[in-house]
Amino acid sequence: APAVKNFTLNFTITNLQFTADLEKPNSRRFKSTEKVMYHYIDPLLQKSSIGPHFSGCKVMGFRPGKSRDSTGVDTICSYAKGSQVPKFNPAEVYQELRRMTSGITKLGIYSLDNKSLYVNG
Repeated sequence: APAVKNFTLNFTITNLQFTADLEKPNSRRFKSTEKVMYHYIDPLLQKSSIGPHFSGCKVMGFRPGKSRDSTGVDTICSYAKGSQVPKFNPAEVYQELRRMTSGITKLGIYSLDNKSLYVNG
């Protein structure tokens, strides 16, 4: 099996109010919000340049955003790493996600802080 490499993907949702139950991975709100995140994030990355090698993201946590109505999302994503796999380019993935989220403003039903997207290889 090919080796797996992880990268961080963080962003802030401006129309999801942060509440204490989003800090608890076992809470119903955490689990339902996490499920919605996968519904939006995974298909985008599958359409990106790493798509054929992308294996999924895991929400590591939610955190309070700068405003009362915003929530930060921290994820770890994985893709296959091997001699046949192009080198991961965080800047390229950032630009692709920027384009696919209308300039880092929309992720499905969510509005994004356009200065909050962070991709780190």
